[in-house]
Amino acid sequence: MNISFPDVLPHWVGGKKVFPTPGTKLMPKVYPATSEVICKVPVADEGFVDYVVEIAREGFKVWSRMQGNQRGRILANAGKMLLDAHPELARLEVLDTGKPLSESLSDTSGADSVQFFSGLASTVCVSGSYIPLGSKAFGYTRREPLGVCVGIGAWNYPNQIALWKSAPALACGNSVILKPSELTPLTALRIAEIYAEAGLPPGVFNVIHGDHTTGSLLTGHKGVRKVSLTGSVPTGKKIMEKAAPTLKTVSLELGGKSPMIVFNDANIDNAVRGAMMANFYCQGEVCSNGTRLLVQESIKDDFMHRFCELTNRIRIGDPMKETTQFGALITEKHLHKVKSYIDEAKAQGCHPVLDRSTVSDLDSSIANGFFLGPVIFDNCSKDSRILKEEVFGPVACVQTFKTEEEAIELANGTDFGLAAAVFTNDIQRAHRVVDQLDAGTCWINEYNLSPPELPFGGRKESGFGKEGGVEAIAYYSQIKSVYVAMSNVWCPYDE
Repeated sequence: MNISFPDVLPHWVGGKKVFPTPGTKLMPKVYPATSEVICKVPVADEGFVDYVVEIAREGFKVWSRMQGNQRGRILANAGKMLLDAHPELARLEVLDTGKPLSESLSDTSGADSVQFFSGLASTVCVSGSYIPLGSKAFGYTRREPLGVCVGIGAWNYPNQIALWKSAPALACGNSVILKPSELTPLTALRIAEIYAEAGLPPGVFNVIHGDHTTGSLLTGHKGVRKVSLTGSVPTGKKIMEKAAPTLKTVSLELGGKSPMIVFNDANIDNAVRGAMMANFYCQGEVCSNGTRLLVQESIKDDFMHRFCELTNRIRIGDPMKETTQFGALITEKHLHKVKSYIDEAKAQGCHPVLDRSTVSDLDSSIANGFFLGPVIFDNCSKDSRILKEEVFGPVACVQTFKTEEEAIELANGTDFGLAAAVFTNDIQRAHRVVDQLDAGTCWINEYNLSPPELPFGGRKESGFGKEGGVEAIAYYSQIKSVYVAMSNVWCPYDE
């Protein structure tokens, strides 16, 4: 499949492509696997942001007045079309992120989310309740949309994030302005075209390109009623600060430093597979990754042997080849950041049990790509930065514990609270430990699966709000209470 792009990417506003005017600031869009510039990305300024918000407000007037079942049918159609277009979207995501095509092809969670919420558009998304108040009155509630919702995406899962944010927002009757990461802008435009082809009215789903200045303008805009961010903790705090003057609703899905606990009664092969998915999928660039591997002391050597053996088999190479299992990091700057964590950990005495960080046997076509292979550390001190901070790269740290209580203490010893996992064959222990883990998303004998039926989100410095599940609807809607009198008004002033 040959994919071509214009010299400058357009925005998508009001149901059509809108190219930037001359003089607009432009940024290069680089393919991580080759470091080649694919096209240029415009940075929307204040005037253009005002224009897009007004278009989205007009789109909201049309979309919010449609019946829930009408919106549901359009979203169901979009879900089917997204699945049909998935091979194309997967290749766009590879060009965006540098992740392997095999991963992008296997991930239909975005389209699955649209299909899931299409089924709720005429039920939970619009449902209210009747409250009897005696013989002289009754009340009822209405679930109503918020208005214009802004989604600000991270660069690691552009397809999934665009659809995870837009699906519940649209199902509830809102209009959406998506600002994809400036590093991964390609997928969003095709998604916008598919939504339009599925029947979404103009102005209901819009894509606006830009950097942090554009995100700041959208977040502070009076015409925006909701901002949902997937990003870093520092960015999340800036979003809250910028949204505060207008008191708009905010959801934050931020970083993590998640624990994966392996007890000595676990199926070790299964736990090792979980550790691989928790650390090296998507080159380790996953917010929920279980980069703190807490392994019970008695099985540590066996676990480590199998973990290293499987990690050594990972095929690193051209992301567009379906046999490749491990692609490129997102930018050269990010590669150097991850490398600095690795170098510092070594200097602090952490032992690299396995170090494939230097990748030298690449095809000439990708020799200039941003490749850094997996690393497994052992014997890291509790105060080392690599155990405390989110690296967002293919770096795993193994720690040991003796007792269940120690494992829980180690797992919760972080400012983050996005995710956690427990591997054990003792079902009572599994539930007992999960009950004490201070994390928003937990897995038992699995890692990093997030079906649309389940809510996903963190706590503490990993943010708040949910994406996925019926619970997400509360973050894209508001409740109106209505009191209905069945008798005359009682007033003491006319007695």
